[in-house]
Amino acid sequence: MAARLSSSSPSTKTLDHIVHLTPPGTVEQASEQFRALGFTSTICDYPVIHGGTHADGLTANALVILGDAVYLELISFTQPASSYPPSSPQRKARDSHQWANKPPGWLAFAFLGAPDASPPISALINARAEAGGSDVRYAPEVAGGRRRGDGVALQWVLSTPRRWAEPHGGSRLPFYCGDVTPRALRVPTEPKSNAAHPNTAQCVARMHVLAPRAAFAAVSLELQCALGEPPIALSPAMHVWLLDPLPEAVAEAQAAGVPAWHPRLILQVADESIEEEVRFVDEHGPGLYEVSFRVEKGARGTVKTPYGRISWIPSAELKYDAQ
Repeated sequence: MAARLSSSSPSTKTLDHIVHLTPPGTVEQASEQFRALGFTSTICDYPVIHGGTHADGLTANALVILGDAVYLELISFTQPASSYPPSSPQRKARDSHQWANKPPGWLAFAFLGAPDASPPISALINARAEAGGSDVRYAPEVAGGRRRGDGVALQWVLSTPRRWAEPHGGSRLPFYCGDVTPRALRVPTEPKSNAAHPNTAQCVARMHVLAPRAAFAAVSLELQCALGEPPIALSPAMHVWLLDPLPEAVAEAQAAGVPAWHPRLILQVADESIEEEVRFVDEHGPGLYEVSFRVEKGARGTVKTPYGRISWIPSAELKYDAQ
């Protein structure tokens, strides 16, 4: 299997956004919880931005914009499944939604897609997987979208793992979101105050995926096929990938004469001596356990969302190279 993408292939490891699920009808409550964690601006009390309702009407979201144009999507179903009449089209759609069987917390992470790529991203990943001996497969691309609160319609193309909807292990692999309408409409990075937070969070430093020891090698190979390159093996129980920054972040870093930050994706064996990690993989299977943010000052340590883990890492403790 080729270790790296050819120059004509799109990157399949550019972090776009991370999805956080809360119980039905709680987008506003989740927004307040993230504000309480410091994702609020003293300049403009609106960096937790109301996103709108998705095209299917089943889910709604709010956004937390970060300084590198990556964002957090705070999402919930608009109604519990029981609010729809049994056997109605709405109930069938609600019950068959890919996230209907997922517990609250860090639900998924998205990489930037390429809707015009040929071959499409799903075919590219599937070819890698077939060549590399992995069972992972991505489904053919499908159209998606939502309508913002101001009425603007957004359109994108999704590339998702075929096993994405599984209740166990569904959050261990990325999906891909490729914009048909301009990304700036989906991700309101202007004004800059949208990404100014009192907790001084600048960007995602690391995403931590936990796996049971028995599944570690298989999940590592799956991620290698999706990302298009092998990991950095820090130990037999920890593999790391350096992700690509968004084009907006690269341009801004170049203008400032500083290196762009490359988020880290860390796959790690759950520590059997840590009850919380064991419980997580028992309940979720391999999946996204914790998101770490690079902060300039102030916040340190680990907190809860309350449904997922967040950690704060001071900028001075991080290396900015992409080696």
